[in-house]
Amino acid sequence: MFEFDTDKLTSMGAQITTAEIKQQPELWLDTLDIYKENLEAIEKFLAEARAMGDGRLSVVFTGAGTSDYVGDTVAPYLRHAGDTKLYDFKPIATTDIVSAPRDFLNPDEPTVVVSFARSGNSPESLAAVQVAKTFVRNVKFLNITCAPEGKLAVESADDPNALTLLIPRANDKGFAMTGSYSCMTLLSTLIFDAASLEEKTAWVECAAKMGEQVVAREDQVAEYLSGDFNRVTYLGSGSFVGLAQEAQLKILELAHGLVATSWDSCMGYRHGPKSFVDDKTLVFVFVNNDAYTRQYDIDILDEIAGDKIAERVVAVQQSADANFEGDSFCFEDFEALPEAYLALPFVMFAQAISLLNSVRVGNTPDTPSPTGTVNRVVKGVTIHPFEA
Repeated sequence: MFEFDTDKLTSMGAQITTAEIKQQPELWLDTLDIYKENLEAIEKFLAEARAMGDGRLSVVFTGAGTSDYVGDTVAPYLRHAGDTKLYDFKPIATTDIVSAPRDFLNPDEPTVVVSFARSGNSPESLAAVQVAKTFVRNVKFLNITCAPEGKLAVESADDPNALTLLIPRANDKGFAMTGSYSCMTLLSTLIFDAASLEEKTAWVECAAKMGEQVVAREDQVAEYLSGDFNRVTYLGSGSFVGLAQEAQLKILELAHGLVATSWDSCMGYRHGPKSFVDDKTLVFVFVNNDAYTRQYDIDILDEIAGDKIAERVVAVQQSADANFEGDSFCFEDFEALPEAYLALPFVMFAQAISLLNSVRVGNTPDTPSPTGTVNRVVKGVTIHPFEA
């Protein structure tokens, strides 16, 4: 797919999505530049936010669908890599904030709402801002979005309590969120990761090289789809639980439900969800680089492979002292990346799987919903009035 010309891809209904997956390593370097260019404004904004009250500032990562999974991917990493003396990181979906704000927001807790949005036009994204303004006494808004013309960016332009950071090249034109997910994940990580700028730069550059390897090794990715399967499950630990959610959603979206999907944590999967596995199931496990956590990831790989039920069991991993010895898409000869940065090439692998599978089942990746019941920007949502 990545080597096909534009005409060939267009005839397959796959030109936009293929290009948007392939360009991500370049976009990550662009996102690093965006972070550097806005560093002074970011630091000023966060200093003003911390001044809203004593104690830790509540940082709520929010979005819907894939944008929600950005927070689910980033928050676990930042709970040990961010400045936890200053910030309390919480991933909460906009759909939860809007539908049940009293269950998820504390009106007395100074809060920064970090909104992730590709278009900035989803009804829940806009409503979550209004609900937070109504309900939380001291609140500021950090918008990370890809569309300068989107309502989230436009409506916050003159708000003294908001900072909007734009990643316009990541505003995917295809149905599926690809570069938007990875770039919003990266930018939010860069903002709150306590590591030095030199370390962050090295990690992003390494991730970009690993992403290029996914493109170069497309034949190996495609080979995992050569068997007889109609189910796919993704597993991970820590930040990779959020990544597993996103990976399975890409399969589901691009195949329009023709392949069943599931996701879970590596340890949680044994507690019932493992019933999903039959002889037509592909199992992919994102393997963490933390030596302690990695043991549990390899345990579940060994267990499911040892059951000899699944059609195939594949580890997605960097080489380390302990590796899964079965099928593996392994990134070798790279610096061991922290999980939020490793999520970038890992999700490229999952996106490539979803792209190839979409074509395999006869679908068109650029417009995968022939009935129009699922849209690029959610429609048909009624936002009801909320009073604090």
